[in-house]
Amino acid sequence: MLPTDVPSAHLGSSVLLLLQLLPPTSAFFPNIWSLLAAPGSITHQDLTEEAALNVTLQLFLEQPPPGRPPLHLEDFLGCTLLADDLFASYFGPGSPSRRFRAALGEVSRANAAQDFLPASRNDPDLHFDAERLGQGRTRLVGALRETLVAARALDHTLARQRLGAALHALQDFYSHSNWVELGQQQPHPHLLWPRQELGSLAQEGDPTCSDCEELSCPGNLLSFTLLTSGYFGTHPSKPLGKCSHGGRFDQSSSQPPRGGINKDSTAPGFSPHHMLHLQAAKLALLASIQAFSLLRSRLGDKGFSRLLDITPASSLSFVLDTTGSMGEEINAAKIQARHIVEQRRGSPVEPMHYVLVPFHDPGFGPVFTTSDPDSFWQQLNEIHALGGGDEPEMCLSALELALLHTPPLSDIFVFTDASPKDAFLTSRVAALTQERRCRVTFLVTEDPSRGHGRGRREVLSPLRFEPYEVVALASGGEVIFTKDQYVQDVAAVVGDSMADQVTLPLEPSVVVPERPLVFNVDGLLRRVSVRIHGEISSFWIRNPAGISQGPEEGQGSLGHTRRFGQFWMVSINDPPQTGTWEIQVTAEGNPRVRVQAQTSLDFLFHFGTPMEDGPHPGLYPLTQPVAGLQTQLLVEVTGLGPRGSPEDSLPHFSHIILRGVPEGAQLGQVPLEPRGARERGLLVASLPPTLLSTAGPFSLELIGQDGGGRDLHRASPQPCTVVPVLLELSGPQGFLAPGSKAPLTLRIASFSSPQDLNLRTSVNSSFSLTSNLSRVRLEQNESAWGRLWLEVPESATSNSVVMVTVTALGREASPVPPTHAFLRLLVLAPAPKDQLAAPAHSPGPVFTSVNPTLRPSPLVTWGRAGGGLAGNPWWGTVGGVLLLLGLASW
Repeated sequence: MLPTDVPSAHLGSSVLLLLQLLPPTSAFFPNIWSLLAAPGSITHQDLTEEAALNVTLQLFLEQPPPGRPPLHLEDFLGCTLLADDLFASYFGPGSPSRRFRAALGEVSRANAAQDFLPASRNDPDLHFDAERLGQGRTRLVGALRETLVAARALDHTLARQRLGAALHALQDFYSHSNWVELGQQQPHPHLLWPRQELGSLAQEGDPTCSDCEELSCPGNLLSFTLLTSGYFGTHPSKPLGKCSHGGRFDQSSSQPPRGGINKDSTAPGFSPHHMLHLQAAKLALLASIQAFSLLRSRLGDKGFSRLLDITPASSLSFVLDTTGSMGEEINAAKIQARHIVEQRRGSPVEPMHYVLVPFHDPGFGPVFTTSDPDSFWQQLNEIHALGGGDEPEMCLSALELALLHTPPLSDIFVFTDASPKDAFLTSRVAALTQERRCRVTFLVTEDPSRGHGRGRREVLSPLRFEPYEVVALASGGEVIFTKDQYVQDVAAVVGDSMADQVTLPLEPSVVVPERPLVFNVDGLLRRVSVRIHGEISSFWIRNPAGISQGPEEGQGSLGHTRRFGQFWMVSINDPPQTGTWEIQVTAEGNPRVRVQAQTSLDFLFHFGTPMEDGPHPGLYPLTQPVAGLQTQLLVEVTGLGPRGSPEDSLPHFSHIILRGVPEGAQLGQVPLEPRGARERGLLVASLPPTLLSTAGPFSLELIGQDGGGRDLHRASPQPCTVVPVLLELSGPQGFLAPGSKAPLTLRIASFSSPQDLNLRTSVNSSFSLTSNLSRVRLEQNESAWGRLWLEVPESATSNSVVMVTVTALGREASPVPPTHAFLRLLVLAPAPKDQLAAPAHSPGPVFTSVNPTLRPSPLVTWGRAGGGLAGNPWWGTVGGVLLLLGLASW
């Protein structure tokens, strides 16, 4: 049933679902542990994700799924709308929503970053402050335009970051201006359309507020019909008679007229107009739905789905050695890619993004990216093994290029028979895999009997492949050694790894002589497979009933075994028996064992550090924990169960086990605390100070029970690293012309111990990068700031991604692991005018009485935040848009 306050003129043929906001007593507030002063407040994250879910549901309603019955609006009325439920209804039961939820998390965290980055947190144009409403609209539209351009260039990570920035400004308009106080019941009709006037704006000499000495200021706006907004802080200074933003941290609110007009929260201490918080949030949600709908109309359904990863499928990324000895490997890659493309074409698991990077010596690239499987296959089919022979090759350079263009949470497969010539990139590429959260699998062919090609192989160091081991370990992948005659069979792991499989934790994590490896199988796992490779003498696998199976090929008592040289794969029969399984391996050297399974129950995780010194305290997001810095772990469980399941039947996770990498020793165990309703799957934990006292890698294991009390174990797909220092790199927002210099900001901070560090910088060839900071000495809890200048050449290639890297290295007297900061920049040629005028008739929203939901990590606060940490390397990419565009209007 529709609420009575929805005008009939706003109901269109294309239906948009709007989730009706809960009253202030509801659990709708993500940062409850650090924002206790304003319980029940609605955040930027809530607004962003609710809007995205509504437009995704609209897309599903209008585009029936192939081979499945269409969705019906009435099935979602009166229910809590969850991403897992949407995917199960559209793509089929068990379809993972992990990538979609991760993409929404990227947008939400980019939204939050506007309140933390030094380039944006105090800029009134980016928050509709200080009556800079026209300038704010220009910046808002510019960020949306940049979102479109980046999405069309297939740089969806950058597109999500710019989208988050745009949505932050859009939502701030309704909290920071007096639009709600003017009695408006709908979003501003011209805010997204730059060719339309905003209306009657208050001018410099127009008084707007009266003095208010109380925390709550319901009547401090003067009687007028002009549009205004409050001033915040001291820059720019507040003129006489103007309104302040307000709140305990706003310095301008102590100057007459005192008080303020922001509606950021439900707490008077933060928001003088707290009583209008829900009205402002309602309009901000409507406006956010309009923005998402606008992007959908401009990108099309496929482009919009790629922007938000609205698919259960992963991408397909290949890095191929093309030297003369690689004929068999290239054919294997072609066969496997063709199999994946043809098998999954037209299905929900068809890859939405394809990446191909060739390499040899001395060159690598260019990168080829497409969303068209036929174009990808044609490009792959044109690659042949030509020239070269002696190793090493430029493998890590090619892999770094692939990481720049591969979506997060993807698998990358490297085919080579050579060691890396660019081994100096090992640490940087390993860190980039964790920043991008991509898993890398190396398929390396060893064939000493080959009479041509790698003629010098026997004289090279046996440790020459160690860089691949380091990168694979950091990314959660593996290095598989095989021979030419087996590579086509072993390449089948490509297809298996793309099936959204989880890796099951082993105890111990590495093979120990005469000690079995133990893993747990629960009732939610299917297609369990065991991979064993190395100099294997024998092995056996035993299920909980005591039934064993050895290495013999063919069908056995537990499953089917295939062997290709020194590589075994055992596919366990479905359904696998639940309980504790064992694997015993007898081998020379360091054999590898990996157990994988298919399941929808998985988890995402993020890190954050509490910020309590700004107007809206919250958790500042971190790419990795920093030694000595208080850190929260935020876990988001996906695939908990179908909609409407009884709460006591849902899986329950109680704690996280932290293990050292690679030895697997337990470093600690921390309890998990739920946030919100259980079906949301949001959990938090405080990392122990002992873990954060020194730098080093560790892994996460999520421990719990299913609805029947049976054990559940899930492992993070890749390890994490406690880095020794906080290294932050951020860039300017807006447009940069060819031939100009872009200023970048660098901050480095130590929280655990004194540091003596060298700083190194790098950037793509043809770009010039200079810095005023090459060495820094820090005491504990001390920071240093630096400035870099990136020179954009006149010949910058359109649609190319530029990556700036800063590395902090310990000097000889102070050896510490390196810390890396990455800043992604997109170069684009001036674009023709994009005539994005307002549609002739824009469908309005349909209201339903359903509960709003909280999904991705709670890292977002509503409104402004100042002080504290700024410019985290991950967040720095939000401000680092390098767009060479004209200022054409929509």
